[in-house]
Amino acid sequence: MDKIFKSDEEWRRSLTPEQYRILREKGTERPFTGQYAEIDTPGVYLCAACGLELFPSETKFDSGCGWPSFYDPLDKQNVEEHEDRSHGMSRVEVTCSRCGGHLGHVFPDGPHPTGLRYCINSASLRLDKK
Repeated sequence: MDKIFKSDEEWRRSLTPEQYRILREKGTERPFTGQYAEIDTPGVYLCAACGLELFPSETKFDSGCGWPSFYDPLDKQNVEEHEDRSHGMSRVEVTCSRCGGHLGHVFPDGPHPTGLRYCINSASLRLDKK
């Protein structure tokens, strides 16, 4: 996969301020405020920054956490995981493999078959509806 590298100014021009804050500055949206938190429209969720396919709607579930949650990515090569010790917590950050954009975090408390909960910011996603 070809990586995408842009300057901060290029990212600022191609993303909304909220998308830039989350994808490039590792921010988060408030729970239950994102546009994809409570929908079940069929399709594929793409990275809002670069369009890489990340999560199929079939793996989306209502975790009650306030952010879109998925139990499995479309292709494990499309997301990367990194240790995150910010804010006095120990978590696993999830980023887009192509552009490095911050997506959210993954936790080991999801449903079967994976037991994982990818807790993802709506602003880092774009839904390609089927």
